[in-house]
This record gives sequence, structure tokens and C-alpha cells, in this order.
Amino acid sequence: MDRLAEITFLLPDAPESHRFLDELRTLFADVAYADCTRSARTADRVGDRLSLTPPRPAGARPVTAFEVADVPAPEVALGAGRSIGVGAADEASEPRVLPAEVGPADLVRRVAGHVRGIDHTGVNVPACATPPGQWHDLVGALASTATMYRYPTGEDWPFVLPSTADEFVDDIRDVVVGREPRFELVYDQWLTRPQWQFALRTDLTRPQLERLFPEPEGRTFPELADVFRVVPVHSPWPGLDLRFDLSYRTEGGPSDWETGAWLVSEGGRIR
Repeated sequence: MDRLAEITFLLPDAPESHRFLDELRTLFADVAYADCTRSARTADRVGDRLSLTPPRPAGARPVTAFEVADVPAPEVALGAGRSIGVGAADEASEPRVLPAEVGPADLVRRVAGHVRGIDHTGVNVPACATPPGQWHDLVGALASTATMYRYPTGEDWPFVLPSTADEFVDDIRDVVVGREPRFELVYDQWLTRPQWQFALRTDLTRPQLERLFPEPEGRTFPELADVFRVVPVHSPWPGLDLRFDLSYRTEGGPSDWETGAWLVSEGGRIR
């Protein structure tokens, strides 16, 4: 099986998609491996894109990209014709009750200049609309083209880690700082429609993020309250939820989570 070169978040060619892409450009402006340049040739037309290329190790893949494309609704392309989309059934589903949402532009206004990296992006797949067999087929297909690892505590949260061609054939054995962004799939028992998630590393402390996003705009997951603040963001697309997880500033060297060592050693590769 060919190695996965890129995971692409595809946006329909519409004004709200171009606005969202520009908001991501502003948000990621200080991330060294984010190519936020807007080409004059593709401005306001299909093909406009933003890409995140793993800085280390050299040649690591997949790249993560966001692109305006000729699609009727947002979808995430996973190579070899596979994708996770937002279909008509999702648009008609009963919306999940969320805390007060922040608009994308407001999120950018509050945290622009404080994002230092993209820990991971991901898609939460609603279990109510995805039979277990379909979920396992999705995980298996992605694991056959990329270095994908189980979440060590047993939840259905597998992660793709960027890797070199040799690591794809063998396995990841070297701890390397800069092996990001990762890509997460979540088999979500609570959602009724797909959710895109963006986990961003910031230089803000927990008190600062709590002041920027007080409840109900911001919240925490009890088991991860010391790691990041969850901010539901208003989605311009029917049938799709957006969530930004903003991590607190950390001191000292990179952790086993940041390097991916915990996923590799404790979770183990899915083959």
C-alpha cells in the first residue's frame, strides 16, 4: 500500500470557506512550519490552500492541508479516494446542545500571536451514525497507509504520527521533537454529527486562557483540565461542529506526549 502523503481538509468554494481559511492563516502566522501564503493565482477561487509540513524528521509525512475545492460540503480526504464527509443525513440530524460558541473571527482576535504549534488536527466521528464495522474499516484503511497508534488508555482515539518512508515500513524508533501535526480519529459516543478538532500549542497560561474564554465559552474535560481549555467554535457549515483545544504554556523540555513517544511505546502501532 502506498504511503499517505497528505491529509486534506476540503472546503466548498464559498465566501465562508475563504474567510475561514484566512482566519486560520492569521491564527497560524507564527507557526514556523505553516505555509500561510495566499497565492494571487488562487485567491478567492478553488485551489486556495494552507499547508502544515512536519518539521522533523526530514521528509516526514503526512502533510496536513486546508484547501478550497470543488466539493458540495466539507470533507477530509485521506488518500486513495477515501474521505470523511458531511452528508445530507448529517445536515438533517438533531443538533447537539453546546455551550455558547465563539465565532471564528473572535477566536482569532483573542489568541492570534499566541499560537506556537499545531499539536494535532482531527475528526470526531459520531458513533450513532457510524456502525462499528464501518469505523474499523476506516481505521484499518488509514493504518495501512500511515503510522497509526492506539491511544494507550484504551479509548477509540487512534493517532497518525508523521513518519519517514523507512519508519512507515518498519516503525518509529527515534524520539524527535517536532513530529507534528498529528491526526486523530475519535469514535465519539456523544456527537450526532461530525466534528473537526484543532489542538493548538499556545504560550498562554491556564489563568490567561480562563480569562480569555470564561464559561460557558470555554470549558475543560475533567481528566485533561490541567492540559488545555476547550473552546467550541461556531461552524459556518450545516452538519459540522468545530472545536479548538488550546493548550497551556509548558515549562521545561518536551514531554513524551509532544514527541509521540508515549503513543509509540505504550499505545503500539495499528497494522
